[in-house]
This record gives sequence, structure tokens and C-alpha cells, in this order.
Amino acid sequence: MKLGVAFGWYAHPWETLLELVETAEALGYAAAFVDGDVSMLGGTRKAEVLDGWTLTTALLARTERIQIGSMRLVHHWNAARLAQATASAERIAPGRLRFLISIGDRPHDERFGLQRPNAGERVIWLDEMLSAVRGLWRGESVHASGRYVKLDGARIQPAPPAGRIPIAIAGRRPKLLELVAAHADGWEINLPPLPDRVAEASAILANACRQRGRDPSEIERSMWIFTRVRAAGDPAGAIAEYRRLNPWFGSLSDDECAAAAVVGSAEHCRARLAGLAEELELDFPVVDLSGLDAAASRATLEGLAPAKPR
Repeated sequence: MKLGVAFGWYAHPWETLLELVETAEALGYAAAFVDGDVSMLGGTRKAEVLDGWTLTTALLARTERIQIGSMRLVHHWNAARLAQATASAERIAPGRLRFLISIGDRPHDERFGLQRPNAGERVIWLDEMLSAVRGLWRGESVHASGRYVKLDGARIQPAPPAGRIPIAIAGRRPKLLELVAAHADGWEINLPPLPDRVAEASAILANACRQRGRDPSEIERSMWIFTRVRAAGDPAGAIAEYRRLNPWFGSLSDDECAAAAVVGSAEHCRARLAGLAEELELDFPVVDLSGLDAAASRATLEGLAPAKPR
């Protein structure tokens, strides 16, 4: 089973994060994800709030095989600048950038002077941005006069081979799923791994694809799955940790949180991840180690390793 791994919530300084990503590469993980676009971290915890794009490019330079991804948020980027930056990364590390994008939902960005219209407007912005980015990647001279994207003959050089980089969009609500159908090569399923919730979103996406004459099976399906390898499970502790690290899923009941968390021995977690991948039709499950300390992260990487260390 192809596995990715995610290190989020600013749990590690640069040196530790680099060592963990290098370990994941040696153990056969297909991709590593780190924190994405951010202006500031809420709360009082002292952590290195490292810029997601800088991290992505630094990790691409320091690794050889593993793909690297982090979340791009539409209101952090000018469309031409994003196309140029991603095309440059593709030129430097061909085929290893996991380009993941969405609209974001955190209010802290406004404190940095970033424009942050309501969610519906950000969906329009993302639609305009991805249309422009695709054109720029094809090597076209792009003119755009949209509500948010305005370009006057912008071009980039060099354009990526075949004029494209695979795009994955994170989303769960109908308007974003329409953009997945319109623009994406991959759907990052921004839901807990609960079959009824995923089935509902999948049906919306399938309908949006049919309206565009597109086969939904050609869209790669990935999902971050909260995973903790532990000798003895503590359901109450796992639920509290899941809630703290997934505040966007605040409506889940305790039973749903327990079902969404993969917790137990390495053997149990491997079997559970494989079962979820089959049940939810995931092409690319991602072991979510966000918030976990370095020692526990290393132990989990080793316990779930797709391949023996080289």
C-alpha cells in the first residue's frame, strides 16, 4: 500500500523535521507533507512557525525520491507568482512536488493584512486562480480580468513538461467539490474517515464530474488519517487529542472521533489503514502524525514502514 505521512501543527524545529522526512524517505513512504501557508500561529505555545513553501522547497532540495507537499491557500498568492514558483520547483525536482491547494479557514491571516473574503468568494478566487495557473503552465501568455485574478499577458519560463503539474484540491463541501471536478487531478478528502460522510461527498463529486463529462475514477483520492501507534489504547485520551488537532471536525460525537482515529499496535494500525483505504476507495492514505513528538513519530514511521530501510 502506497503511504504518505504528514507532520503538522508545528511540532518540530527544522533540524528534527528534516531528519524525520529523511527517515520517511529511507523507509519507503511515497510522500511527506508539512505545514502549509500560514501568517501566524494562534495561542501561546512557543513553536517555529516555518513558512510552508520555504519548507517544501528546502525539503525537495535535501531529499532524493520522496514527494513533498504542503497546503497552498488562495489568498496568500498571486496566480502568476504561484505558477512561476511551482514550475521552478518542478524544474529543480521533477515529479516530486505534491501541489495541494484550497481556500483556508483560519482568521489569523487578516492580522497580516491578507485579504480574506468569505468562503464563497474564496471559491470563486480559487477557480480563477487555477484557470490562470493551468494556462501559464502550458506556456501561454495569459490575460485575465476576473474578480480576483487580473493578469495582462503574464508568462512563465520554463513551463513544466507537458504543460502541467498534478493539482490536488482539499475540500468537502459542494462548491469546492465542483472545483475538484473542474480542475483537479486529486481530491484530498477533507473529512474524517467515516464511510457515510465520505460517501455523501463522493456522490456530490461524481455528479459534478458527470456534468462535465468526466469519469470521477480518474481523480486520485487521498486522505489524512489520524494515526497513533501505541501498545495500549486510551480511547478517552485519543478522542481528546483528535479533537484538539482537528478543530474543524468539532461536530463529531465521541463515538465518531473514536471511529475516525487509528490507534493501537503497529499491526492493528496497518490493518486498519488498509481496511480504510479499501472501504473509502483511497488511492493514497496519509498517516497523520500532526502534533506528535519526535520519538513517537520515529516509532510510528518504523512500525508502519511500507518498505525496509535501505
